[in-house]
Formats: sequence, structure tokens, C-alpha cells
Amino acid sequence: MSDRKQFRDLASPEEAREVIAGLDLSPGVERVDLDDADGRVLADRIDARLDVPGFDRAKVDGYALRAADTFGASETDPVEVECVGDIHAGSEPDVSVDEGTCAEISTGAPVPPGADAVVMVERTARDGDTVTVRTSLAPGDGVMVAGADVAAGDRVLGPGTLLTSREIGLLAALGVESLSVRAKPRVGIVSTGDELVRPGGEVSHRAGQIYDVNSYSIAAAVRDAGGEPVLYPHAGDDYEELERVLRDAADDCDLVLSSGSTSASAVDVVYQVVEERGELRLHGVSVKPGKPMLVGEMGGSAYVGLPGYPVSALTIFRTFVAPKIRAAAGLPEPRSATVEGQMAVRERYSEGRTRLMPAGLVESGDGETLVYPVDKGSGATTSLVEADGTVTVDADTEYLDEGETVEVELFSPDVRPPSVFAVGERDPGFDRVLDRLSNPRFLGLGSREGARRLRNGVPDVAVTTDGRGEGAAPEGQRDGGGDSEARRASDHSSGQSPREEAAGVREELASWTRKWGLVVPAGNPLAVSGIADLLDADVTLSNRTGASGLRDALDDALAALADERDSDRRTLAEDIDGYERETKGTESPARAVLEGDADAGLALRATADRLGLEFVPVGEQTVRALANPERVEKAGVRELADVLDDLESVFADLAGYAA
Repeated sequence: MSDRKQFRDLASPEEAREVIAGLDLSPGVERVDLDDADGRVLADRIDARLDVPGFDRAKVDGYALRAADTFGASETDPVEVECVGDIHAGSEPDVSVDEGTCAEISTGAPVPPGADAVVMVERTARDGDTVTVRTSLAPGDGVMVAGADVAAGDRVLGPGTLLTSREIGLLAALGVESLSVRAKPRVGIVSTGDELVRPGGEVSHRAGQIYDVNSYSIAAAVRDAGGEPVLYPHAGDDYEELERVLRDAADDCDLVLSSGSTSASAVDVVYQVVEERGELRLHGVSVKPGKPMLVGEMGGSAYVGLPGYPVSALTIFRTFVAPKIRAAAGLPEPRSATVEGQMAVRERYSEGRTRLMPAGLVESGDGETLVYPVDKGSGATTSLVEADGTVTVDADTEYLDEGETVEVELFSPDVRPPSVFAVGERDPGFDRVLDRLSNPRFLGLGSREGARRLRNGVPDVAVTTDGRGEGAAPEGQRDGGGDSEARRASDHSSGQSPREEAAGVREELASWTRKWGLVVPAGNPLAVSGIADLLDADVTLSNRTGASGLRDALDDALAALADERDSDRRTLAEDIDGYERETKGTESPARAVLEGDADAGLALRATADRLGLEFVPVGEQTVRALANPERVEKAGVRELADVLDDLESVFADLAGYAA
């Protein structure tokens, strides 16, 4: 094998587009039935083989007659003709019209011999077989003549036409049963990495396994671009296995996309397979995210290696690969979908690469569009749905200033800002509130970060908890004394509780309480009865992250216990086995207990009930929904307020909650 290539001379985005544009991706032509042609691109010209309509037909319900018989007729001076029969759509006329006669006719029915006009029934009156006509007609009135829509021999549709419901209807009128269309490029998708498991399989977190995100998200993106995705079994980081899978995909597909194994790591081998079986034309592009991109050919198939992280992979695909697939399928570029907005916060950036920054949209109280970065890192799949589009930041840009106008390229033309944008503490009760809203967005950032962002004016609403869990210590000891205040000053730069941090910049919409404590296995085998047992018994804890309101509650309970024991909170925390084992999810500590990785977990009563664990109550915590006062009249915030007014219904069967 050749020596490992490094990311030394990164291609510019323009160079990367040129290289990909130069790939040979020609899927050819295929024949499809008319009912499968929607959304396809016509390969050949279609000429009409017959007239449409193929006969003179009535445009209205009424009477077919000779126009000459109505000359001079009016409301005050009508003429009379004799009805000699009737004609219906789909039947051949069995009567003819002579001077002074007519035939009753339905819309779409063939005009009988001798007739050259149709008078609508509203301009007539009938008494037996005598029809009174109260208007004069000219030849052709009320008649669609044969070939008036399409004449035999006409050029109807040309190659390159995107077939929609309108074109399908026209082709059906011409009697077209099947037609030639541009074939969809077959795109083989290979996810690499020993850690990947397909959804539906069992993952071992201890072994560092994760579900394969890229195969499915990229397949959906390929379909959106007009290609036909073909998923191959995911390959590990073994050279022979990768070679086999990539070779199979190259033999069967027009384009092969791999994800992962494209960075400058010693275990990555994709670039070696491509070099030995074909040609590597590009290795690395000066963009963020997505620097480790490969472009080349192997086995007669075009090849693009995408980064392994989902955000990077989809960003690179959408920016560089999707246009090539659309062009190969003959599809036009999608309708431009961009909006301008003002940066809601200052965003620093000075890495010397073009940045494709995921961004979210939110409307201010004045209806202005604000733009905020959504960047949890390339490995965070939630960034894919929490963002509305991307902002392209030039490589030489050091920062985007608050209030600076930027252009957001939306992920699709139908993207709209959320009706209400909330951030803060993840809470099962508030999750139920969100379910009742039309188009909400929520970022679970924790109480303190939620309060900070509300203070900075980006979200509409912040969900926060009080700084202590009420009931965690006897009356008079809940403040935790000086140690609790010292902890807040040390652990959090503001030295304030989330509620205090948001003071002056929020309007409280509602508050509720939730019971918190410790979850333990069924039967409580270690007889855990409270926080003290974490210190005095051999109990391993699964804790929450410091950003969580539940963690605040636990720390306040420890501070109160420290006062009782004439100690300090930090000393007690150091004595707890697992105190530093932080988890981010509301249910994560409880799941650690379920999996046998911990003896006790910091959790809510609602979580214990949901997962069938035993609950050891410790305290009750208040949760608050705080609104940006400049947004309280915003329609989405008013909708939220209406739901919050009915919390008793929302929490009806949620254990441990009270409005």
C-alpha cells in the first residue's frame, strides 16, 4: 500500500466543484410506464399521433344546431327549432341536424352531422319537442373542433422536460402508455467504521458502537436529488473488506458514496482502495465542516468520499454532490430559497476555511428575521433538524457581528421560522406542552444556558428551574449557608440561579412543580433511602450534567447535608462514587440503572414510572416558563401561553407533576 496522504494542499470550494463536475456520471435512458413517469425527465421528443380532441365536441350542455337558424335571435325576438333527439358523451350520434332542427347534447359529446354550433341550455326554453332559442350564434360557438387542443403531428413535449401532473395529463390525452426518460443515477452508499450498527440491531455503548446514521440520511438526500440510492452492508476499517464492498458498488452503480474513513487517521484506508483501483483526484477541501472529502474514480464509477460525521457528510453532499446527481438525472436546480436576517449574537470564526454554518431562524417581536448559529459539532445529528439552513462564511472572516445582515440558504423553499422558539431545561412536562403547539422548536441546553440566552435576546421563551430543590433539607437549612453561595459563584460565572439570571428580561408565563430524587432497581436491593446513602453506603451514582436543573437540586441537597455535618459540599461530592459521571439526557441516569451500570440515578418521579424503576423521593423542584417581554404578543408565544393555562390537563397522568 502507498504511504498515507495528508491534508496538505486543500482544494478550494470552487476547485472541488470543478473536479466533481468533471466526473463521468451518465446513467443513460430507460422506458417507464406513464403512471411511473411523474417527476422524471423526458429523454426524447414526443409528437402527437392523433388530434385532441379527435372529433368536434360540445363545450357546454345545450342544443346542437345550425348557427344560420339563429341569426337575429334575441331575448325579445327568439327563434324556435324542433328537437329531433339527444346525444350523450361517449356515444356515437344517431341523429343528424337539418334546417330548423336541433339535438339535445351533453358537454363533451360529439357534435352531430349538420350542426355547426351549440347553444347553452340557459339561453333556451323547451316545450315538448319545441326549443326556443333566445340568442344568435356564429358557426363554431360552443364547439371545440377536432385538433383544437393538439393537432396530429404537433411537437408536444421536448427532451429535458420535467414531467409533472400537467404533462402526465397531456400524455394521457394523447394515449401515451410508456415513454423514454432519463435514467436515475444509481448511487451506491457505503458507510465505513467498525463502530457502526444498522438501526434495529443491538448496540454496545461499552464497545463504542453507534447506529449508522449516514446510510439512511444520505440515501434520503440522494432521492431528493433525483438519484436511486443503493445501500450496501457497512464495511469495517479492514482494507480487504472495504475493497470488496467498494468494488461491488462500483461495478453496479454510476456513483459510489462512502462516509467515514476519509480523515488523516492511520486506520483510514478508503483513499488507498481508490488509489489502487482507480484514480484519486482530490483529497481535502477548504471548508468547515467537511474538510476530509475524497473525489475520484474507481472501476468505471465516479466516487466521492464523504466525512463520517452526519452534519459534515450531509453538508458536503448537499453543497457539492447533489448538483452533480441532479444534472445527471436531467433535473433543474431547485428553486432558490434564501432569506436575509440579522445575526442575533456575535459569532467568532477564524480558521481560514470557508465555513458552512448551520443556522436557525427566529422572528423578533417586530417580525424581523433573526439568525443564530446551530453548531453542536459535526457529530451531533440534532443539528440537522434544529437548523433551517446554512450561512456561508468566507475564509478570511474573523467574526459575524451581532446585528450584521447575513444570507441564509434554506434547506428547502418551504422552511419557515418556528412559531415559538424555546430553550432551557429539558422537562417531560414541557415536552407535553410542545406537543400541543403548531410549529415549535426547543433546544435542551439546561436551565442556566437557557436563562443566559433569554438574557441575550435570542429565544422567545426559556424553561428554567429554581436553584435549589425544595424539600431537600429540613426547614432553615435549605439555603445551604455560605457554602451554597460559594458553590454558585464558583460553578457558574454569574453566581445567580437561572431564575435570577433571567430577572428583568423575562415575563413568567407559568410555573409548575416536579418531584425529583433517586431511581434504583426494583426492590431497592441496597435499601437506598436518600442522599446520605450515597455517602454512607456502597452505592454508585449516575449523575446529571452541571447544566441540568436536577443537578442544581442535588448540589443544594448536598450543601444542606454539609451544613448538618459541619463539612462542605465539595468534600461530600468527592466521596460519592459516580458523582463525576455526568450524563446529559433526562432519562440517562435511570437507563444506567436499568443496564446495571449504576446502583442509583438522579431522576424525576415521572422517569421512574416510565421505565419501571423504584423511586426514592428527595425533593420538589419548581419549573418556570419565562418569556422574552418583547415577544409576549407574538402569535406563537400567545399559543404557548394558552396551553400553559391548562397545565392540569397537560399533566393529568404524569407522575410527580403539579400545576
